[in-house]
Amino acid sequence: MNPADHADFGLLSPVSAGTAASRLTSDYQFIQAMLDVELEWTRVLAGAGRVPADAVPAVEQASRADLYDAAGLAERAQGGGNPVIPLLADLRAETKKHNPAAASAIHQGATSQDILDSAMMLMARRTLAGIVTDLKSAAAALARQAEEHRGTITVARTLTQHSLPSTFGLKAANWLSGVAQAGVRLEQVAGELPLQWGGAAGTMAALTELANRPANPAATTAAESEGSAGTAAGSAAPNNDGGALALAARLAERLGLADPVAPWQTNRLPVTALAAALADVLAAAGKVANDVLLLSRPELGEVSEPAAEGRGGSSAMPQKQNPVLSVLIRSAALAGPGHLAQIQAAAAGAIDERPDGSWHVEWQALRQLLRLAGGAAAKLAELAEGLVVQPESMRRNLAITGELVVSERIMATVAPLLDGGSPGAGKSKVQSLVNQSLANQGTLAQLLRDAVPTDELSDAALAELLDPAGYIGQSSELIDRITSHYAEWSHS
Repeated sequence: MNPADHADFGLLSPVSAGTAASRLTSDYQFIQAMLDVELEWTRVLAGAGRVPADAVPAVEQASRADLYDAAGLAERAQGGGNPVIPLLADLRAETKKHNPAAASAIHQGATSQDILDSAMMLMARRTLAGIVTDLKSAAAALARQAEEHRGTITVARTLTQHSLPSTFGLKAANWLSGVAQAGVRLEQVAGELPLQWGGAAGTMAALTELANRPANPAATTAAESEGSAGTAAGSAAPNNDGGALALAARLAERLGLADPVAPWQTNRLPVTALAAALADVLAAAGKVANDVLLLSRPELGEVSEPAAEGRGGSSAMPQKQNPVLSVLIRSAALAGPGHLAQIQAAAAGAIDERPDGSWHVEWQALRQLLRLAGGAAAKLAELAEGLVVQPESMRRNLAITGELVVSERIMATVAPLLDGGSPGAGKSKVQSLVNQSLANQGTLAQLLRDAVPTDELSDAALAELLDPAGYIGQSSELIDRITSHYAEWSHS
C-alpha cells in the first residue's frame, strides 16, 4: 500500500492547503495529540504513585507519531469505530520494546472517548493560536486602512444600489469590527477548551477505583523526578492527593486545557461552541471578501488585491488578474455553515452516555472548520495588509448618481421650504423634482434652484447641501470608536 494514496494534501481545498492550520490538523498531528494525552496521563498517574515511575521513560520514547502508520490505523479504526483502539494497541507494543512492564501503565482509568475528545480539544487549541494571530494581523491592517481613508468619500450601496455618501474608512472599520469581534470570541473559546475525562460511562468509576488504591510513596517520588521534564513551564507541582477529580484536573493543567465541572460525553456544547466561533470567523472574513470581489470588478475598480508572482492569472486569458485571495476566502465562508450545521445536528442527536454515530460525525466536520478558518484567516491578513484602494474610482462611481446621492438630506431640508402652508406637502414636490432629474429633465441642482427662492436657500447653502462630503454623519467618530475599541486586542 502506498501511504500517499490515502493522504489528503489539500488539492481540492486550496484555501487551506499549505497553511499552518492544515499542518496542525493533519492525521499525524492528531495521532500526536492522542499520544500526548496518553503520555501526560501516564505522567499524572506516576506522579500520584498509581503506576510505576519507571514506566514513564518508556512511554515517552513510544509517544512519537512518526512511529505509527496513519493509513493502517485509519483502516483498523473500523473495528472499534474510533482510532484510539488500534493506536493504543500499537502504543503498548512500542512501549514494550523499551520496558516490557511499562505497557500496563498506559490508559489506566480512561476510555477511548476521553482520549479522542481531549486530543481533539488539544489539537484545536494548538491550531487556534495561529488563527487568532492572523486575525489580529488582519484587524490591525484594517484599522490602518480605516485611518488612512477616513476622508475618502465613496458611495454606500444598499440592496445593490447607490444609497448615501460614506467613506471607505468606515467600510474598513466595519470590516474590522466583524473580524475583531469574531477573533475575540475565538480567543475566548480557545481558553475554555475543556478536558474530557469521564471513563466508560461518564461516572469516572474506573479512575475512582484506581485512585482508591494505596499509593506507592517511592513510585511517587521517582515519578516526580523523572516526569518533571514533561511538565509544562510554569505549571504547578504534581497533585498527589490521589482523588479521581484531582487527577483529572492535573491532566487538564498539563495539557493546557480547562478543567470542566463534569465530564461532557453527551453534552456536546464545548464542541458546538468551538464550531460556532470558527463559523463566525468565516462569516466575518467572508464579508470582507464579498465586498472586495464586488469593488474590484473592472467596471467599479475601487479596490484591488495585492499582487503576487504567479497568483491571479488565467490559463486562457492573460489580461485577467483574478482576486484569488477573496475567491478562496469566500469559498471557505460558504463551506463553513454546512460543517457547523453537521456539528449542531450531532449535538442535538446525542443519546445515552455515549452517542452512537453522532459523536463520530463531529470529527471531520470540526477539523474542516479549523482548516477553513485557518486558511481564511491567513489569506485575510494578506488581503487586508496589501489591499490597494482607488479613491479616484470611488469619486467617479459616486458621480454616477450625482446630487441624487444626498436626496435624503434634500428631502429633510427642502421639503419644509416647499410646504406652502400645508405641512407635509413639500415631500411630494421634492419627489417630483427628483423624478424629473432621473428622467433627464434637468440636474437636481438646477431644479432645486428654480423651485426654492434664494432668500430661503442661498446659492452657497444649496451648494453645501448638495456636497456628498457634508453628509457622512458620524463616520469619523464611528471609525474612532471601532478602532479604539479593538486596538489593544489587535496589537496584543
